[in-house]
Parts: sequence; structure tokens; C-alpha cells
Amino acid sequence: MTFLTNPRVDAVQAPPIPEAWSWIEGLEFPADRPLLDVCQAVPSSPPPEALRAHVAQRAADPATAKYTDIFGLPALRDGLAADIRKIYGGDVVADNAMITAGCNQAFFNTMVGLAAEGDHVILPSPWYFNHEMTADMLGIGIFPMPFRPERGGVPDPDDARRLVNDKTRAIVLVTPNNPSGAVYPPDVLDAFFEVAREAGCALVLDETYRDFLPSGTSPHDLFARSDWRDTLVHLYSFSKVYCLTGYRVGAVVAGGRMAAALEKVTDCVQICAPHLGQEAAIYGLGHLDAWRRENADVMAGRAEAIKRAFTRNDLRYELVSAGAYFAYVRHPYEDRSDIEVAQSLAREQGLLVLPGSWFGPGQERYLRFAFANLDESAMPEIVERLAAS
Repeated sequence: MTFLTNPRVDAVQAPPIPEAWSWIEGLEFPADRPLLDVCQAVPSSPPPEALRAHVAQRAADPATAKYTDIFGLPALRDGLAADIRKIYGGDVVADNAMITAGCNQAFFNTMVGLAAEGDHVILPSPWYFNHEMTADMLGIGIFPMPFRPERGGVPDPDDARRLVNDKTRAIVLVTPNNPSGAVYPPDVLDAFFEVAREAGCALVLDETYRDFLPSGTSPHDLFARSDWRDTLVHLYSFSKVYCLTGYRVGAVVAGGRMAAALEKVTDCVQICAPHLGQEAAIYGLGHLDAWRRENADVMAGRAEAIKRAFTRNDLRYELVSAGAYFAYVRHPYEDRSDIEVAQSLAREQGLLVLPGSWFGPGQERYLRFAFANLDESAMPEIVERLAAS
């Protein structure tokens, strides 16, 4: 008799990116019309050469093959706290920071630390699919906030206020958003903080893409609140800003009670984030401010380029929102599923995008474009292929 696997995990959707890649398996695309892969959020360039050289040098030290502290290397925790104070203000210190193996682990550990089976969290639709997968695996319910295209994809705090109850453990937001690219204004985040504070739940704020806001922009001032540790759980990733996706380095920034829970969870899941990845992030924080700003400007240029490309008046696809790495687009076909539309674009137009229904309920008329791995010059070609479809 064959052994069984966890039925809760069995019921979770399969990882979406490999599913999308399977649509083009065996296909060949002509050299003058290559595949435009906008299905996964990946940096288009390698880490800076100086960072790679630093990691190679550090790899020669046998100490980098050993565990770090569960919470991460002190220099990285100090550096992240200082970076947050510079960007947001406030009084974040190293003791508030835990380094994780990427932001996905930061979210997973946070959910284990916050919620028990039968509790629930509130997410705006559309949401990042790994957040849904995590909640489903853990038996945590999801209360969806409705999508607000009329607000450019920015969720309404009043929707969350109507959903909270005594089993709500967190309101989860991602800004700049994956999948929509929408950037949530500071006053909206302030309002969500108040909803969470009044409900006695956490506001889990995933800011993986905050480095791609326009230069000089402060995402919010929540860290300047004296009571931020009672409500806010901030998630971050070094992967995108320094092009370190394979190094797996993220972070959770939270108050003491949350830190105690995260220590237990991390010790069981990973023990510590990869040592060399942490060394890379330390170097980035200490030496790459100018490179980070330049990279952010490049990404901002790509976002503006795709917005311009969608202004052509013969296009039946509608750009709902765009920012950081992503654009969220309404397709014109009332009689075709979003999956069918996405498969057709991949196979017939060489344009690999993700269907909106993979990001939550009510998203069947939408497609997600992760455009950040393409140059500005490719954005008109994306729209040209949509028009040809």
C-alpha cells in the first residue's frame, strides 16, 4: 500500500510559474520574433561585479560555511535597521530585524507565528499566489477584499473593517503590489494600520519592491509611530534590489513578541538564512546605494515605457495599473477564460503572461505582466503582440 501525503498540501494549487512554462514546451520562436517572457518577476541583470567579487572573497573564509545566528548576522541586522530609519524614519533597531531565506520564507514563518488552524487573514484580491498557497497549507482561512480597479488597484480600508472579527490574525498587504503593480499611498496604509490596531490583529506589510519607488519617495511613516511594534510586521527582500534571487535573503521587522515566535519557527524550518547570501546583502547595504538608485531609475523607466505603450487607441486590452515590476491588464474577451487567453498569447504571439485567476477570486478578466526583465524598447512590442491577438 502506498503511503499518503498531507491532504491539505495535496489540495493546494501547483506552483504557477512551471505551469505557465509548460505551455511553450517544445515550441521554437523565430530569431526576429523571440519569446517575450513576462511571467516571472526576475531581475534582468546579474548582481554588480563588485558584489560578486566580494562574495567570492568571503567564500574563501571557512567561517562562511557555518550557521549564523538564527536571527542573522549582526552586521546585516544593523545595516537593515539603519536603512529603514533612513528611508522611513522611526526608531527601528537591529533587535527588531530577523533575516530569512527570502521574503517567501519571511511570510511563511510570519503566518506560522501569527495564526493557528481555523484562524483567518484578510488579503486584497488580487493577491500574491504564494500567500494563498501558504495559508491553504496551514489551514488558515482567507477573507478576500474585493478588487478596486476604479482605485487603480489600491484596496479600500473600509472593506477590511467590514471583514475583521475575533479570529482575524492579520491584514496582509503588498506594496508596490504583486500582481497589480499598484502603489498604496501612505494615507491608505495609515488607515489600514488603524483598522488592524483597533481589531487587535497584525498589519503584515510585504514591501519586497519598495526600492523601485521613485527616488526620494517615502513609502509610509508607520515606523515613526511610537506603537508600531504592537501592530506592524514588515517583510522585505534583498533579492530584487541587488539581483540576488538565488541567494535567498529576506527579512522580517517586528516587535519583541513576534520575534520570539519567529525564532522558534525559523529554527525548525531553516535555522538561518544562507550565510553567503547575508554577506552579499551586507555588502549591498554598505556599498551600493548609488547602484541601487540607478537600478530603481531603470525600473521606473520601464514602468513608464509600458504605460506609454498602452496609450495607443487601437488596443482592446486595458492597462489597469502598473508599477515596480508589474502591470495588470484587463483582456477584452467575455467568452474566453483568462487561462485560455494567456495560453493563446504564449503559443500564437510568443508572449508569456499569467492569468489573473491565479491571483484570487474575481480576476478572470485580467492578466499579469512581470515586465521588469525587459528593456524599455520591448514595451511597444508587448503591446503590438496584444493588438495582433
